[in-house]
Amino acid sequence: MRFCDFFLLFLLPLLASCAERKVYIVYFGEHSGQKALHEIEDYHHSYLLSVKASEEEARDSLLYSYKHSINGFAAVLSPHEVTKLSEMDEVVSVFPSQRKKHTLHTTRSWEFVGLEKELGREQLKKQKKTRNLLEKARYGDQIIVGMVDNGVWPESKSFSDEGMGPIPKSWKGICQTGVAFNSSHCNRHGDTVQSPFQDEDESGPIRVHTPWSVRDRGLHVTHNLMCPASLLLRKLIGARYYLKGYESDNGPLNTTTDYRSPRDKDGHGTHTASTVAGRRVHNVSALGYAPGTASGGAPLARLAIYKVCWPIPGQTKHLYRTSQPFTYAKDGIAIGALHATKNNIVVACSAGNSGPAPSTLSNPAPWIITVGASSIDRAFVTPLVLGNGMKLMGQSVTPYKLKKKMYPLVFAADAVVPGVPKNNTAANCNFGSLDPKKVKGKIVLCLRGGNTPENGFDLPADPHLLPATAVSSEDVTKIRNYIKSTKKPMATIIPGRTVLHAKPAPFMASFTSRGPNTIDPNILKPDITGPGLNILAAWSEGSSPTRSELDPRVVKYNIFSGTSMSCPHVAAAVALLKAIHPNWSSAAIRSALMTTAGLVNNIGKPITDSSGNPANPFQYGSGHFRPTKAADPGLVYDTTYTDYLLYLCNIGVKSLDSSFKCPKVSPSSNNLNYPSLQISKLKRKVTVTRTATNVGSARSIYFSSVKSPVGFSVRVEPSILYFNHVGQKKSFDITVEARNPKASKKNDTEYAFGWYSME
Repeated sequence: MRFCDFFLLFLLPLLASCAERKVYIVYFGEHSGQKALHEIEDYHHSYLLSVKASEEEARDSLLYSYKHSINGFAAVLSPHEVTKLSEMDEVVSVFPSQRKKHTLHTTRSWEFVGLEKELGREQLKKQKKTRNLLEKARYGDQIIVGMVDNGVWPESKSFSDEGMGPIPKSWKGICQTGVAFNSSHCNRHGDTVQSPFQDEDESGPIRVHTPWSVRDRGLHVTHNLMCPASLLLRKLIGARYYLKGYESDNGPLNTTTDYRSPRDKDGHGTHTASTVAGRRVHNVSALGYAPGTASGGAPLARLAIYKVCWPIPGQTKHLYRTSQPFTYAKDGIAIGALHATKNNIVVACSAGNSGPAPSTLSNPAPWIITVGASSIDRAFVTPLVLGNGMKLMGQSVTPYKLKKKMYPLVFAADAVVPGVPKNNTAANCNFGSLDPKKVKGKIVLCLRGGNTPENGFDLPADPHLLPATAVSSEDVTKIRNYIKSTKKPMATIIPGRTVLHAKPAPFMASFTSRGPNTIDPNILKPDITGPGLNILAAWSEGSSPTRSELDPRVVKYNIFSGTSMSCPHVAAAVALLKAIHPNWSSAAIRSALMTTAGLVNNIGKPITDSSGNPANPFQYGSGHFRPTKAADPGLVYDTTYTDYLLYLCNIGVKSLDSSFKCPKVSPSSNNLNYPSLQISKLKRKVTVTRTATNVGSARSIYFSSVKSPVGFSVRVEPSILYFNHVGQKKSFDITVEARNPKASKKNDTEYAFGWYSME
């Protein structure tokens, strides 16, 4: 089984740099019959040959030939060639590779979600009588996790192979070599592929700190401990990199900014891979913060690394926001994930980092587990004390400290060099904007982009190069008022400390992208939320903790935030569930996670946003994931590949599988057997059907309960379900009716939220 923050197929090429010719994906649907790989490539080449002037041009234009899950290829085409290919009978669709759609949605967390409990003596005695989830799942052994991201730092201790058994027999992948990445970094050296761009000197990793901005598919990556080439028991069992589409768009890779290989030079991929499947490593910290044991959720799962994220020329390594999603027929990730689902591969994707605005989430297809980001109960408290005695609770993971005294305090906009525009960016402390004479020996208040009231108390714990702390937008107002109130404003920063059991937690991260779903407003997204704020995990030693070229530091572990951090948490839970329930479908696993998710924080109140206001399902989906409960959900809402095709028929997408013919009448999208229910623009009354499958006790009874949305009535029939064997299916109807139909017509853009359950 493979899954990742996005999917594992190779729909990766990007737009070509030429104004006329661009990278397109030519999609044929399913593979028909049994063909050798070279036969499939020849088949794809024949189509290019029919629109190109010569065989050489046809060969040169072909970037990737998709030979496994889907049938198609990526090539550089002109508009005229696209038109000709689109008119051919066997071609389902031709659509452009979306150039900037996918960005990096950038460990206490496993204790916080209940996977590794903090147990007292009596609890330990009780636990010995029953195996916990990790033991039942054999810590993810024999499960393969595919991570699609920006590479891996294989020497990290989080990817040690010590004590691991043989690799799964089902593994068919390869280890592709390249710069600073050779066959010893994977365990199947008999299946290695020599890169045509490999440097002669591969003796060790290269440490160069350069800025780069990631262009990613929000995914996940992997790493492993370097071992002698004779060992065959590695955690990292495969690695590949995909560069052709990127270079078609941007020209040759600048090798000072990244490795032409699966090696990670940024840190993001190493971080996500170790979160999902990193080994337990004791006595680690991030610059002295969060000390303890680092571990992935499925520490014995194997990792397959697919590097697809590369530095964008002229841009820096910031956490990019995600663009609006594309319709399913033009969304390579949605198409690839659909075919993966047919092969029972579970696909988990990050929702994106474009919050707190509504309708910003990506990856909304119902066959994908879409994951939002929330906090854990750990803080890195670094207070700021003002000259008037006011103490403001900031956060930071800087290792640098001030002397125990007060320092002059200045607002950045009042300390800029001549010529800096007096606009909204004057206070951002941009490079070269501050006057050294005005800031020397002082504490400077800098405004971080995006530090707005909507961000609430969601504070990033950054590894600053100076003594520093991050404060909320509300506290910024207090600081500025203080500066204006005195001729000599003073302040100091108290050294930071790690605080556990912070409350309330979880709360939703301000950056997590929100619903409603813009592709289909009858499918509720995201599905679930998980820890994504200030997460500690392994890091690339080819990068720095700030990912800045000005930062000379090298760390083995780092703290990072994003939905790219929350998604591997859910992916690890998927790995454990798959190990315990190998026959469950991808839909059953998603259902188990969603129907057992939690809705309250650690003070027993409903989950809030970062400002303390009640959050809603457009932020957290079904709630905060609870992996131990998901292992025994009782009932699941199962969905087949055919169900998804019927769903697509209903919303007008009829070409993703050419072998399937849509019926004259297909079920409404509301009737997709999904664990949640969303009804858009309800005028009067709607009845939908759900089918529950018993995966709990053979003889069991479930009672329905409902909390109706304000202004609506909800009725479940039958209200009681009786089961007498495992695997038995029972259907029930849910009728939702507007109490005041006239009012609902006037307010059809507003949403109300409620709950139903079978328990």
